[in-house]
Amino acid sequence: MNNNKINGGTGGLFMVGLPGPEIDKSTLDLIKNYRINNFIIFKRNVINPDQLGKLTADLAEICHEEGLASPLFAIDQEGGTVARLAPPFTQFDDARKYAESPDAEEKLVGYAEICGRELRQVGINLNFAPVLDICPDQPDFFIKKRSLGHDPRQVAKLGALIIKVMQRQGVAACAKHFPGLGGARLDPHLLLPVVNRSKVELAEDIIPFQSAVVAGVGTIMTSHTVYPHLDPDTPATLSYHILTEILRGEMDFKGVVVTDDLEMGAIENELSIADAALKAFQAGADLLLICHDHEKIRRAWDKLEKACEQNVISPERLNVSLARIAELGRQYDCYPVSAP
Repeated sequence: MNNNKINGGTGGLFMVGLPGPEIDKSTLDLIKNYRINNFIIFKRNVINPDQLGKLTADLAEICHEEGLASPLFAIDQEGGTVARLAPPFTQFDDARKYAESPDAEEKLVGYAEICGRELRQVGINLNFAPVLDICPDQPDFFIKKRSLGHDPRQVAKLGALIIKVMQRQGVAACAKHFPGLGGARLDPHLLLPVVNRSKVELAEDIIPFQSAVVAGVGTIMTSHTVYPHLDPDTPATLSYHILTEILRGEMDFKGVVVTDDLEMGAIENELSIADAALKAFQAGADLLLICHDHEKIRRAWDKLEKACEQNVISPERLNVSLARIAELGRQYDCYPVSAP
């Protein structure tokens, strides 16, 4: 196995949550002994802007001291229903409300500019937004408020606008949830949804994601959902056909593919986090998101280490993903280290 010190070996494939607003012993262990250098921020990690800025700066300094690549600090700051930052951070409405307003583009540009600027100021360089799922204007679809609408071309246009403006602020955007979660009635946080849309309908769902690729989106997040007309038995997060053959091959996406949280019920009800992490990586994911339980992170790391040692994962495959993640970290680095 190639244990490249700069990229951190298999540790560089993980993005993890912290239990609280300070760096704890377990998180230090993940950095120092598991070589993990990518983190996701939740409400539990935030007291105020000064504290959050210090937290990300301290984590970045520790990673640099350990010889690790520049960290990615991610957050779900969509606005409205899904927002992790309380005042004095700016509060935004749900994407659907902005998208359906007469001045939709102006409001969404304002969101992307202000949100991106505020995130960058506290060291966050990856926002898991925008949601590009095409969602009908009906109440029984759980992601409706978070969606930019039901018209694929309008969602594509507005999504690309958010991506370009957000990334101009120095914060990578994330198109989610590929290949489209808008048709799901079940919440994958709890159960595994099935979206039984035809190939023609799914081709429409993919339009906003193709637009995001053209716009240069930094990351695309996978959907914990089964699409029988694409892969009859396997959720997108674990599907080689969906992630590698379609997203990489047909759509030519060259950025970072990140899983949705592998601790969500849609995945963990079906198999262990460790098995899911390996399957997602083999399917084509680069960055494995595990938001809460550090022991599950350690077991997943062990699983991938053994897969590398046994050449189930080739050094070439490992290094391709590590290079993509490290390049994104360099491109949006909030804490560059000055050359001596």
